[in-house]
Amino acid sequence: MALHFSRASPDHVLRQAERGTLTTLEAIDALLGEELALREARRVKAALQMGRLLTVKTLAGFDFAFQPSLDRDRILALAQLDFIDRHEVLHLLGQPGCGKTHLATALGVEAVKAGRSVYFTTLADLIASLAKAEREGTLRERLRFLCRPQLLIVDEIGYLPVVPGGGNLFFQLVNARYEKGAMVLTSNRGFAEWGDVFGDTVVATALLDRLLHHAIVVQIEGASYRLRQHADLIPENVRRRPDTAPLQAIRKRGRPPKVRPADTHPIN
Repeated sequence: MALHFSRASPDHVLRQAERGTLTTLEAIDALLGEELALREARRVKAALQMGRLLTVKTLAGFDFAFQPSLDRDRILALAQLDFIDRHEVLHLLGQPGCGKTHLATALGVEAVKAGRSVYFTTLADLIASLAKAEREGTLRERLRFLCRPQLLIVDEIGYLPVVPGGGNLFFQLVNARYEKGAMVLTSNRGFAEWGDVFGDTVVATALLDRLLHHAIVVQIEGASYRLRQHADLIPENVRRRPDTAPLQAIRKRGRPPKVRPADTHPIN
């Protein structure tokens, strides 16, 4: 086995062995332990980069005191990652700045450390990549790529308008991952507003049909953490605005979305 110790590791272990504070076997065990720790750190770093988790957030760094509406024990239970094994969808809902992206990223980091494959993207970037693949005739391959991660994190649903046809592309991905892979979705919009978000009530209904079937919904009712020092500058009506509209039945209009011939085959 090739060893890749840090420069100082062998020296300090050897000095302890020379002083008799470590036996030969203990010194070997210490060196191997440091080697394994170094390899694990490199694995995690590479997996974070491949999963586009470029800004590392942790649950330890989340200010639960600032968001008292959050059940800390419930969030820590989610960090056990059982929802990934059950292929569930975790929805994090709340106003901008309340910590949704922090929590989603932190859960992604925990998953990477536990050896799970993770991919992070915003909804805008996701739809742009799917639209590009569709134009280039590689949509099937792109969908297959996005179905591989055990956990797919889609951030910022509702922040930017979805381009025409974007809802259909997102539906194809959700349908392909349905009951096969876990997702974490963050949004500042309630489910009843998804018809407006995607510009198509029928597609929004089809999306929610799958995304709420095996779902965990976490509502964050606090204010923006980023603006906590400037709360006096935020209009009162904005500060008191409900985070998201309550879940209501979305009235279906027209026929159900058509399934394209290519979508009738499973994505392997």
